[in-house]
Amino acid sequence: MRILHLDTNHPLLIDQLDALGCNNDENYTAPKEDIEKIIHNYDGFIIRSRFSIDASFIDAAINLKFIGRVGAGLENIDCEYAEKKGIALIAAPEGNRNAVGEHSLAMLLSLFNKLNKSDKEVRLGQWLREDNRGIELDGKTVGLIGYGNMGKAFAKKLRGFDVQVLCYDIKADVGDLNAEQVTLEEFQKRVDVVSLHTPETPLTTAMVNAAFINAFHKPFWLINTARGKSVVTADLASSLKSGKVLGAGLDVLEYEKSSFENLFNNKDMPEAFQYLIQAENVILSPHVAGWTLESKEKLAQTIVDKIKAQFY
Repeated sequence: MRILHLDTNHPLLIDQLDALGCNNDENYTAPKEDIEKIIHNYDGFIIRSRFSIDASFIDAAINLKFIGRVGAGLENIDCEYAEKKGIALIAAPEGNRNAVGEHSLAMLLSLFNKLNKSDKEVRLGQWLREDNRGIELDGKTVGLIGYGNMGKAFAKKLRGFDVQVLCYDIKADVGDLNAEQVTLEEFQKRVDVVSLHTPETPLTTAMVNAAFINAFHKPFWLINTARGKSVVTADLASSLKSGKVLGAGLDVLEYEKSSFENLFNNKDMPEAFQYLIQAENVILSPHVAGWTLESKEKLAQTIVDKIKAQFY
C-alpha cells in the first residue's frame, strides 16, 4: 500500500507503517493543486488540517482506499462523497480526548479561581486578595453539549468533584454513570456551566447565539474546546457584558485559521473580539486543548492501529 503524508506527525506513524510494508511518501509543502495531480498514485493519504478535501480532489484520487485524519473530526473532508466512492474515513478522537478533558477542566478551574487575573496583578506588585476571592466547583451542575469521546473524557475528569453532570446530545441513550442525559429544555433549566464538545456541522454552526444563551434559566459559565464557529462571538460578548454569561474559556474562536492573525494587523478588529481580549473573566488559548506531547503520540498510534485493523 502506498501512502502520502501531507502533514508532519509523530514519527511512529511512518515507522510503524513502514514495518507493515507500506510505501510512505512525504509532501508537506506543495499546494493542493499539485497534490491533486499526483494523488492518483496513492492508496491512502494522511492529513491534519492542511487543506480541505473536496469532491474534485477525491475524483482525482482514483485508487484511494482510505483518508486518515490525525485529529478528532472530519469536517475538512467531504465525507458523504468519499463514502459514496467507497473510501474509508479514519479519524482519531480517542487520541486526544484525555487532553481535551484536562484542558476543559483547567480552563474552568482557572476561571472560578481568577488565576489569570491574579497572576497578572501579582506580577505588577498588586496583592488584591478580596478582589480575587474564587468560587468552588463543588455543588455546581456542569452541562456538556455533545457526549462523544471528548464529552465523556471531561465527565470522567469531573468524577473527583461533588458536582452533578448533565449531557445533551442529538443521539439518544448516550448518557452513562458519569453524566445524566436530559432534554435541551431541562439542560437549560439546571446548569451552571456549559461545555461544548460538538463537531462542526450545520446544526452546531452559530449554535451558541443570543436566543440560545437567553433560554438558560441561570447565568452560566461557558467552556468551548470544540469548534470556534459554534459560538457567535458578538452574542457572547453582549452576554458577558450583561452578566448572562459569567465567564468564558475559549480554546477555539470564530476567527481562526486564515483570518486570526490579520485581526491584529489592521483596524478592522471586531468590537466583540476587542472585548474578549480585554475581559478579565475570559481565558483564551490557541486551539491547543488536544495538543499535548502525549496526544501527539496517541493520535498517530490510533491512526496506525485503525489502518492495520482495516487493511492488514
